[in-house]
Amino acid sequence: METTGLHWLAQAAPDPEAFRDQWERTGLGLVLLPAGRRWDVLSVPGRLGRPAAEVLDPRTRGPVLTDFGGGQVSFLVPVGTAARWIGTGVRGAGEGTWIVVPHPGRRSRGVRWLVPPDGSGRLTDPVLLELALHEAAARLGGW
Repeated sequence: METTGLHWLAQAAPDPEAFRDQWERTGLGLVLLPAGRRWDVLSVPGRLGRPAAEVLDPRTRGPVLTDFGGGQVSFLVPVGTAARWIGTGVRGAGEGTWIVVPHPGRRSRGVRWLVPPDGSGRLTDPVLLELALHEAAARLGGW
């Protein structure tokens, strides 16, 4: 069976099979999924996050979310990253938190994928993300 972004996301749900069936059947665009099971999330201001996402190599970059106005950009990173991350203006979501996730194959209002999950399970490496954030900040500062 081919693993799709939808199937991969559903693995974070308490009951992945029931969750995926409900998501497909109801056609809901947005759902809540727990962070800290399959991935953590690091959210940065959009003016820094968008250029950082562009700096990251598309072959190694994991899924990336943004809100409707582009005010926040969120990177899916390995479990445990949110608890260890230290950075001004970076919000982490890990174990015990839930995030709003759009269906990877449908357009939704509010949150959308800048880089949708492809089903591979690839996540953004926190070290590479940190370097990309530094490079994006340097570009914004005109260095």
